Amino acid sequence: MSKDKKNQVSRRQFLNYTLTGVGGFMAAGMLAPMVRFAIDPVLQPDEGGEFVSAKISEEDITTEPKRVAFNVEQVDAWYESTVEKVAWVYKQEDGSIIALDPTCTHLGCFVGWNDNENYPEHFYCPCHDGLYTKDGVNVPNTPPTAPLAVYEHKIENGILYLGKAIPREEA
Repeated sequence: MSKDKKNQVSRRQFLNYTLTGVGGFMAAGMLAPMVRFAIDPVLQPDEGGEFVSAKISEEDITTEPKRVAFNVEQVDAWYESTVEKVAWVYKQEDGSIIALDPTCTHLGCFVGWNDNENYPEHFYCPCHDGLYTKDGVNVPNTPPTAPLAVYEHKIENGILYLGKAIPREEA
């Protein structure tokens, strides 16, 4: 009988084992979504390289920068929206195309081409008199600290497609 008594689980041990097991399952159930939330962005594939039509043909692009508006589908959590973006597009002397992001690198204002008669042939930021040359490089001794970002681009069937803006190094 003493052997049977040793193999038996007391009421206290049974409750201890049961409550520990149930508590462990409940903790695992609460932690699983948190771990998934933390790890899921790492496991998602990079959606870089997505191009959208700028709705301008290659023949319409000249050596003079032209303001081009295009729409991008944007997803913020569960909210999807269409956002209008803008690029300054022109051809360089060698025939290659450049698409500049018009967001000033100083404080994020919108730069315009030939907007100020004091600075012809320059991109001008009206917020703090920021200046950029035609190729988007910031003019020394003006507020911007870096050149304008350049959009990835490609030509398909004679139409310009723009990707994401890639920041350039400080000049």
